Amino acid sequence: MSLWSRIADAVSALAQGESLATVFDRLRTPPERSVGFTIAVIALGAKMAKADGHVTRDEVAAFREVFTIPPAEEGNAARVFNLARQDVAGFEEYAARIARMFRNDRQAICDLMEGLFFIAMADGAYHPGEDAFLSRVAEIFGLSPRQFTTLRARFVPDAAPDPYTVLGVDPDDDLDRIRKVWRNEVRECHPDRMQARGVPEEAVKLAEKRLIAINAAWERILADRAA
Repeated sequence: MSLWSRIADAVSALAQGESLATVFDRLRTPPERSVGFTIAVIALGAKMAKADGHVTRDEVAAFREVFTIPPAEEGNAARVFNLARQDVAGFEEYAARIARMFRNDRQAICDLMEGLFFIAMADGAYHPGEDAFLSRVAEIFGLSPRQFTTLRARFVPDAAPDPYTVLGVDPDDDLDRIRKVWRNEVRECHPDRMQARGVPEEAVKLAEKRLIAINAAWERILADRAA
């Protein structure tokens, strides 16, 4: 059964009166967890759309970059999005249930946050409401302020991003320590590692921007220290 067929089953449960939050609780283990990951991005993306007041075509296009939706399944994806946007449950409840779903896999949580940053930046602007929304989601997910800052630095162009912040290291760390962190980040971007975490195949695209950012940060640190 395909990913979107399983999502369609989840949508059927929603149509029968189950809340989206309850559906999350059933999607805790592979292969259903990849369904949960996809629905989580759709649902929190829909909630985030309220943060800046509207959904843009660019944000929809960004979602399509991450998830390849067959034409026959577009209705199911749209239904999940609209249910999430209209559901009386707040985004904090959604985020808390997602945090429980991935409580033993912190990297999958970071993957999901990267997807939300990718969608938030799709219109070329990072709104204060989006920052507040994502900061609160990260807090519920159990990410530290430093981890949130590191993720944001990889996606939000606050002038030239600090390379140490992008890698999540300190400027006074020795080069061997920084190299170890960089290699580990590159390893975590590998498609096999991501799929082993229960991330859907389409969502592996989320790692492409991360890999570009961490490699650029590493090269800048090398150049600065060689100067």
